[in-house]
Amino acid sequence: MKFANNILETIGNTPLVKLNKVLGEDFPALVLAKVETFNPGNSVKDRMAVKMIEDAEKDGRLKPGGTIVEGTSGNTGMGLALAAIVKGYKCIFVTNDKQSKEKCDILRAVGAEVIVCPTDVTPDDPRSYYSVSKSLAEQTENGWYVNQYDNLSNRETHYEQTAPEIWEQTEGKLTHFVAGAGTGGTVTGCGRFFKERNPNIHITGIDTYGSILKEIHETGEIHPENAYSYITEGIGEDILPENYDMSVIDHFEKVTDKDGAIYARKLAKEEGIFCGYSAGSAIAALKQMQDQFTEDDIIVVLLHDHGSRYVGKIYNDDWMKQMGWLD
Repeated sequence: MKFANNILETIGNTPLVKLNKVLGEDFPALVLAKVETFNPGNSVKDRMAVKMIEDAEKDGRLKPGGTIVEGTSGNTGMGLALAAIVKGYKCIFVTNDKQSKEKCDILRAVGAEVIVCPTDVTPDDPRSYYSVSKSLAEQTENGWYVNQYDNLSNRETHYEQTAPEIWEQTEGKLTHFVAGAGTGGTVTGCGRFFKERNPNIHITGIDTYGSILKEIHETGEIHPENAYSYITEGIGEDILPENYDMSVIDHFEKVTDKDGAIYARKLAKEEGIFCGYSAGSAIAALKQMQDQFTEDDIIVVLLHDHGSRYVGKIYNDDWMKQMGWLD
């Protein structure tokens, strides 16, 4: 009989799917989507959540019966929660009020305690979800603060797992890799793996207006005061996480909140691939960059999470109309 011993053994080996319609008939290159929604927690974050926990177990940071504390936009929390259920840990997750209600409800459904903090505060403000999650971990007996932003197990996961899968699936023939840029783990880990094997593979991080990642990449300077609030979920930062290695990223492409939402809906209606906000941003970015590609290119675009996380927002006609993005 063939079966998994627990849900964590089903993580990975996600399919690579050709995109046929969403980018238009005139799009020159072959575009293959790495559909990470096939992971049990419906996002790419399942991968690194398990590795971060296992690495912390090995070096004693996470002890038996401990409590996992993390600031999350929802997807990392889901991956951590699934691992916690299997391994016997408690979870406290801190998020911000920009995230969809569905994400908070899902985290509570898998047994986590969820605390919501304001979005429009600086990262070092004691009310920010960075500050609250860190202080909660210090105050919680046998608590462990995951810190996906600076925890290098994050990017190592994608170097060890995600990128080798893509390399095998494409037989090493990909010419471009495109992924949303948030904590930096996926784009850096995959980028490093691909660059080591073929320095000519072009690595693009998808950023959003209001984030400072593109500015840091182009100037080498960090100016948190240039960050401002945005609606897109899952990508962009107002800090520079330690997971970033900007030397393996060739370009950051910014996408508006509106275009990310519209292209997520197009992806669902035209390809039957029901994905989240950052996936829409990635597809919109490819369309913006269309003139940079040729018919010889093979582009792999990573689709980060599932559309069910956003049914109250980008997949809700009333919300889209309130935003002025739908006639």
